[in-house]
Amino acid sequence: MTEPPKPIAMRSPSLLSVLVRVLDRIDRALIAACAVATIAAGLVLTHSIAVRYLLHSSTDWQDEMAVFLLAGATFLSAPYVQSVRGHIAIEAIRGFLPKPVERIRKIVSDIICFLFCAFFAWQSWLLLMEAVEDGRVTDSAWAPPLWFPYSMMTVGMSLLALRFLVQLVQALCRRRGADA
Repeated sequence: MTEPPKPIAMRSPSLLSVLVRVLDRIDRALIAACAVATIAAGLVLTHSIAVRYLLHSSTDWQDEMAVFLLAGATFLSAPYVQSVRGHIAIEAIRGFLPKPVERIRKIVSDIICFLFCAFFAWQSWLLLMEAVEDGRVTDSAWAPPLWFPYSMMTVGMSLLALRFLVQLVQALCRRRGADA
């Protein structure tokens, strides 16, 4: 006795859809961490102001810590922002372009953004490896290691480049499916 073919909904998901789900989960975790980092930066700066003006004490580390937290939040939240296409875009021309031209414009834009982010991620990896190998630290009295902010930049840009690549593949698959 042979089994009937499985319905489409029960077939195993494609590699692309699995990758999108994994990236979405990573994005959700990073967004939560970015929210905490942003709040922490605000608390650190508030502490700095209170200590400096109320207690007349110097603050060596607070500004640098706040910059690290906010830079990390910026880079690590970028993949999520791209996943919902929440970045700044030229929306004014979207309404004037025919749908096929708009689709091509979006693909070309994503290709350019992917190439930029891939290059930026590659350079970030080089910078991170150099900071780790050389034991580089900041020039401040606090002197935290530079691998920490560089790692957030590297992870954020790598995930952003991957998100652009996934969105490009999705757009091209949809286009190929529409042409069939």
